[in-house]
Amino acid sequence: MKYFFSTALICSVLFANAQDQFGNVFSKINADVQQNSKAYQTLKHETETIGHRLTGSANGAKAEQYAYDLLKSYGCDVKFQPFEVESWARKTVDVSIGTDKNSLTQVKAVTLAHSPVSANITGDIVDAGNGMEVDYQTNPSKFKGKIALIYLGVLPGSPAGTKSLHRSEKTAIATKYGATGVIIINTVKNGVLLTGTASVTGKLIPIPAVCIGLEDGMALKEKLKSQAQMAHIGMTNFSGLIKARNVVATFKGTELPKDKIVVGGHLDSWDLSTGAIDNGIGSFAVMDMARTFKKLNLKTKRTVEFVLFMGEEQGLLGSKAYINQSKKDKNLDQVKFMLNYDMTNDPKGFSTSRAEMKELFTAWGADIVKIDTGFKNLFNAGAGLHSDHQPFMLEGIPTGGGAGGKLPNNSGPFYHSDGDSFKLVDEQGLKNTVRYSAMLTYALANTPKIPVGVQSEEELKTFLESQNLKEPLTIAGEWRWK
Repeated sequence: MKYFFSTALICSVLFANAQDQFGNVFSKINADVQQNSKAYQTLKHETETIGHRLTGSANGAKAEQYAYDLLKSYGCDVKFQPFEVESWARKTVDVSIGTDKNSLTQVKAVTLAHSPVSANITGDIVDAGNGMEVDYQTNPSKFKGKIALIYLGVLPGSPAGTKSLHRSEKTAIATKYGATGVIIINTVKNGVLLTGTASVTGKLIPIPAVCIGLEDGMALKEKLKSQAQMAHIGMTNFSGLIKARNVVATFKGTELPKDKIVVGGHLDSWDLSTGAIDNGIGSFAVMDMARTFKKLNLKTKRTVEFVLFMGEEQGLLGSKAYINQSKKDKNLDQVKFMLNYDMTNDPKGFSTSRAEMKELFTAWGADIVKIDTGFKNLFNAGAGLHSDHQPFMLEGIPTGGGAGGKLPNNSGPFYHSDGDSFKLVDEQGLKNTVRYSAMLTYALANTPKIPVGVQSEEELKTFLESQNLKEPLTIAGEWRWK
């Protein structure tokens, strides 16, 4: 039986390879992107002329129009997908720390998104370590009415195998144990401050949450070992309904026009910087893939939608709006695969939520290696959360994208910070994202049969459990199974 299965698998791979003769098109895509890519210069122009792309802001609206006009200039069939949603923006923040109310000293800090519209609290600080459930369980009562100090990742010296959670999930745990505020320590040297959402639901949280720099945070942890510390956190923020627009460029399929491959990346950014890495390199790569498809007049059996999502940073708002609109239009079942590009750079292979795609992905990758040996044909199967693939994945839709690449110019530490600027972008790394991903998109849209389908509810539940996603989804209130 095992031999029969192996033989059948080999035959299916050979069949797929025989059907998928994409080498010539891959070569055309490669030549066009290497010679004509506009991703680098258009991202540079956008960051210089518009700046940040915060959803709901004037800059956000300008970025939406910029993307629409750019895709239109390439000759794409492009439309806006408007949505209205509750959003958030920071106003003022003051964080002061000391041994008592009369000795508080201001500390550089940034508000985490979805903190209350107004907060003015003073309280004792309690060290919550990594901020995981286990850090509270030894003495749950000591956090009630206090300000929890939490390390963003996993503290050096933690036991091997210690897990971490998203900052929003750590904030939710602190709230559960009665904390009145949260101070999160960033993990990056030289006082870099990180923003991002502290809400698992995308709605306002009941307590203020701020981020402070690594050096300030670790010094505070050390002081707490010998002397009590207290903090004052004051802030004002905006929360209310805003209007935003996803931007969608559609290439209609020739044989299976009602089957869709969605290729997405979030256009929005936080307001501390121009968001060149998060997610300029992803969203402008997506637009350049669309340019390549139009320039080469590529035809695909399945419809391809290149989508620029807004609102990802504030809770995957644009991708959730896409899913909700598809449900209203009763065409969500048309989406057969979703490729997501969020801070993707210089991929060395392909990733996917579904291991069953390995044979096809690596077969296509082998053709890419013939064009450029810099592509290592790596394959990674697995699933995570907190980007625009998530709403698709939670509908059972297979997802994927680039794998194995590294962010350029040590830009990782500047994620969500005031240092995320265009000088970090690498032109060839960006081109590599465009050309390899355009090839993957073309292959997915043309292969005779995609070997995975949309998962049933039971299949999805089992899959998410196998990926250790039950706990974070439960914290977020998105685990819908008993």
